[in-house]
Amino acid sequence: MFNSAIISVVDDDELILISLDSLLRSYGYTVNTYNSAYAFLDSCGPEQTDCLISDIQMPGMCGVQMYEALAARNAHIPTLFITGMPGLPPQFSARVRKPEGYFSKPFNTDALLACIERALKRRI
Repeated sequence: MFNSAIISVVDDDELILISLDSLLRSYGYTVNTYNSAYAFLDSCGPEQTDCLISDIQMPGMCGVQMYEALAARNAHIPTLFITGMPGLPPQFSARVRKPEGYFSKPFNTDALLACIERALKRRI
């Protein structure tokens, strides 16, 4: 299966980056991984990303702050959030308008892949 979409994954957990990179590449996606929100924002990632998967809790800038920074740049990338924390953080729903998805770790990969596909179809 070949998908021309570029998926960026931002997470401070190297094992998550490796596993999502492997999973998404096996479905034909091009994958870029970043170990922090700053690394993503300081790269050309925002301009080259069709769908973003981001951890919420990260040192420095959290995923919600990165989402807000992208919105301030007028970069509206379909975003799926993943987290190791149970339940939504209190500030999440007040600050994130339209996330494509929210997944607690460990997450169901079929549900994640289906969510990515829906997000990419809406982006076209």
